[in-house]
Amino acid sequence: MTALAATEPTSHILVVGDSLSAAYGMLPEQGWVYLLQQRLQKKGYSHQVTNFSISGDTTENGLSRLQPALNQYHPKIVVLELGANDGLRGLSLKQMRINLTKMVEQSQAVQAKVLLLGMKVPPNLGKIYTNRFHQIYHELANKYELSLVPFLLKNVAGLAEFNQEDGLHPNEKAQPLILDTVWEKLFPLLTICSVDISAQAY
Repeated sequence: MTALAATEPTSHILVVGDSLSAAYGMLPEQGWVYLLQQRLQKKGYSHQVTNFSISGDTTENGLSRLQPALNQYHPKIVVLELGANDGLRGLSLKQMRINLTKMVEQSQAVQAKVLLLGMKVPPNLGKIYTNRFHQIYHELANKYELSLVPFLLKNVAGLAEFNQEDGLHPNEKAQPLILDTVWEKLFPLLTICSVDISAQAY
C-alpha cells in the first residue's frame, strides 16, 4: 500500500480475514482490499489499509494473530472477515463465537471501531447449523454495537460469472461488487474516525 507523508495524520484500517480478503486465485492488486485503498485515496481520505488476511484462516487463527497486529498498527478501524472456514469445516459454532467475541473485545479495547463482515455457509451441514452460523454475526453486532455487513458475498455468491472454478471463491470481476458491499457500512465509520484524528492533530 502507498505510504502517506509523515506530516499527514494517518488512520489505519486493519483487515483481518481469510481467502475472501486475501485475493485468493488472483493478483493482490485485484482484490477488494487493495481496491479499497485505491478508493480511499481517490476520495481524499488519509486512511491506510493493512491487509492481515491469510487464505485458510479460521477464527482461531485470526484470534492468535490479532493482538500483535493491534499493537503494531494501532488501527482506528478493524474489519473482521472470518468464520467461513469454520463453517466449511463444520467446526464448533460455540468456539467460533468465543473467538470472534475475543477479537471484537481486543479491538474495542484499543478504541478501534469494528466492522463485522458476515458470511453464510452451504446447507449441507443442516438447517440448524447454517442458521445458527449466520445468527452469530447478528448477535455479536447487537451485543457490541458493531457495524455489520450481513453477507459479504450477497451480490456474487452462486453466480458463475463472479466465481472461480471451485464455486467458492469470487473472481476478479466480483471484487468491485464486494467492495461496494463493504463500503456501504464502512463509509460511516470513516467519517467518525476522520473527526477523531483531526481533533488529535490540534
